[in-house]
Formats: sequence, structure tokens, C-alpha cells
Amino acid sequence: MIGLWDTTGNEVVKALAAERRSAGGVASGMALTLVVVVDEKRVREAEAAATIASAAHPCRLLIVVRSDVDRDRNRLDAEIVVGGRLGPGEAVVARMHGRLALHAESVVMPLLVPDVPVVTWWHGDPPAEIATDFLGVVADRRITDAAQADNPIEALRQRAHDYAPGDTDLAWTRVTLWRALVAGAFDTTEAQVTAATVVAPPTDPTAALMRGWLASRLGIAPEWRHTDQYSRMHEVQLRCANGDELTLTRNDSMAVFRRTGQDDRLLPLVRRPLGDELAEELRRLDADQVYAEALGAAAGLSGLERRPAQRVHVWKDPAQAQRAEAGITTHAGIARA
Repeated sequence: MIGLWDTTGNEVVKALAAERRSAGGVASGMALTLVVVVDEKRVREAEAAATIASAAHPCRLLIVVRSDVDRDRNRLDAEIVVGGRLGPGEAVVARMHGRLALHAESVVMPLLVPDVPVVTWWHGDPPAEIATDFLGVVADRRITDAAQADNPIEALRQRAHDYAPGDTDLAWTRVTLWRALVAGAFDTTEAQVTAATVVAPPTDPTAALMRGWLASRLGIAPEWRHTDQYSRMHEVQLRCANGDELTLTRNDSMAVFRRTGQDDRLLPLVRRPLGDELAEELRRLDADQVYAEALGAAAGLSGLERRPAQRVHVWKDPAQAQRAEAGITTHAGIARA
């Protein structure tokens, strides 16, 4: 590992090139560049997940940590690891302080692997509008996680309003096994589904996307039966035109599948590590039309998949916005006094 303290973007580029040469040209097999945007307190979580994902998808890993954006003095600290603790590829952990954090692209852009896709993952709250973060604008694929928001359901709605082809969310990834099991139930029947119920906590974004998927695929309006007994989606019930009822119920790492006139079956429904979820999303780098339709149905919007794929960067200074908000609050206090 090479540590560079109070350095420059140019020095990081040169140090990475030197470390690559000494390691024997690791970059030749890179399939993509993975940019991870994360707060300092969650860097280790992001590193662990990205390391698992990079083992399945060789990539250059660029971890961007922004802090103290209203600080007067700019500073860049960087760690460079090639073939070490952050996986078999190349990794740069860039900690940006001060106004430099608002221009992270000035450091990141020269580090992108040429001629391969770019994926940006926010491990934490993404911007309300992806276009205000250049690291999202430059990416071919953008990964968020509504489950980390204070209000996950509202966060999903915001992702729908701001959606562009190439966006995805890890809440959708967590529905993959549920979708596979539900779809597999119809391998031996062509019965039409007339009604569905999802049993889950009212704040579970996976349940919202499951309802959206069922609605977009089956043309029905699934019921959401709220429960406080479970911390995540617990059950999916389907009722068919021929009178059959199908129920998939989570039981720890298994699911119990019940169907009218048949014996119960146990099926695997394992909760995967964050790194495996991230690796799944890196398997496809094109737009996920099924996700777009499910997200749109969940948020009551249509035509998400027909939106332009490219965003135009919109400059936004959060430090300036904070100062303006503080000024409004102060003036309001003076007016009341």
C-alpha cells in the first residue's frame, strides 16, 4: 500500500501508475471502474462489499470520501492498493476535504480505466437529483440503496421522479430471489393471477418494489398488508382465477411455498451479504427495464424506461445552501423577536 498525505490528483495518478508497473500491469483485465461514494464512518463497510464484488468483476475501485465541504483549506489524502486487501485489482481510497470535495471529479476522472464502463455506487444517502453529482453523471450505471434512507419509501419515490435508464437500487436486488421463486411457481400452470397481497413492514422498500413488480407484470393492484411483527418482507400471497392460492412465506433462510392441493415445499431464501448484492448489479451494465417498470408502478409513474439515459450536470453547492438556510432561519428569528 502507498499512502499519500496532503497530496494532489496528479501525484495520485503517478503513484498508481508506478505501483501498477511494479505489480506487473494488473489493469489489463479490468472490466469496469467502480466509484464508491461513502462517508468516513462507513468506509470499512464499503471496502468489504466492494472487495467481494471486485473478486467477481475485476475492476479499478475508486472510493471517494467527502468531508468538511465548508472548510477553507482543501486537502487530499489517498491510499493506493494494488492486488492487496481491497481485492485482486487496483484500488484508490481518496479522502477529500474542503471545497475539493465538491469537485471530486477533478481527482476521479484521470483515474478512470479507459474504454470500460463506469459504475457509481452511493453507500449512504445519494443526492436527491443524481445530476447534481458529476460522479453520477459520468457513470454508465448508478446504484443507490433506499433502505439506508430515514424514510425508505419516500426515497424510492424520489428515485422514481429522478430516474434515468441505468439507475438501480439495492432494494431491487434484494427482491431477486423472491421474484425467482414467485415466477418459478408458474412453470407448471398458466392460471391467471387475479389478486395479490404482500405482507411486510410499512417502511420496507423491497415490499414496495415487489408490489410494483407484481403490478407491472400482472396488471393488478396488489394489497400491502402492514405488519410490525417482522423487520422485512415476510409473505407474498397470490390468488388465481381457477381458485388456487399460492403463498410464499419467509422462515429464516428458507421459504415455505404453499399451493392449493399440493404439499408444502421448502425453498432457499437466503439473505445475502452486501458484497454479493453489489456483485449482482455489476453483472449487467445496460438499463434494467423491468426495474424501471416496477419502480414506476410503485411510485405511480409511467414511462420511466423511455426517459433519456444521459444526464446534464447541474452545479449545486451544498455549503452555500446550508448558509442560505441558516440565514433564512436567523432572519425569521429576528422578525419574530
